[in-house]
Amino acid sequence: MQEQAALLIVDAQNDFCPGGALPVADGDKIIAVLNRHIEKFFAAGLPIFATRDWHPAKTRHFNTDGGPWPPHCVQGSEGAGFHPALGLPKTAIIVSKGTSPDADDYSGFAAADADGVGLAERLRRLGVGRLFVGGLATDYCVKFTVLDALKEGFKVTLLEDAVRGVNLRPNDSQEAIEAMVRAGAERAATSI
Repeated sequence: MQEQAALLIVDAQNDFCPGGALPVADGDKIIAVLNRHIEKFFAAGLPIFATRDWHPAKTRHFNTDGGPWPPHCVQGSEGAGFHPALGLPKTAIIVSKGTSPDADDYSGFAAADADGVGLAERLRRLGVGRLFVGGLATDYCVKFTVLDALKEGFKVTLLEDAVRGVNLRPNDSQEAIEAMVRAGAERAATSI
């Protein structure tokens, strides 16, 4: 059986966009690019996955409970919703991560669907061998997701113009991209 491609959108959520609780500079600028990829994958009948942070109100991930980040993407909140302009089809498979109060879960491979099936297993059931990855944030959840995808044996193409980073240090995103490429990811960009 030939390996199938899938689109994997990482954490394109309100709290990571301007005006959110943990905004990534220009995080909303990737939505139009992601939508073009969604349209292509949907038209080709290829699977589309979207990860989301889905934190409980109290978690060690938040600085209110000893963690590094301000509260964000709390389960059921507006901030946890996908960006309103993101054109996810009804057939998109949503996987949630960070659901335990004791977990940070940056990687989409720590996520599970509504039935509790992990991302890697869902991908394998569909015969997916290559992932095209975009989303937020380059230097955290995108990086950890891509590195774990490679460790799981998936081929990965990073959609470089469909990612943005936190950049706590000025070069964090560029260093993250370089780490993903060194680990085996390919880079691609499209023009919109």
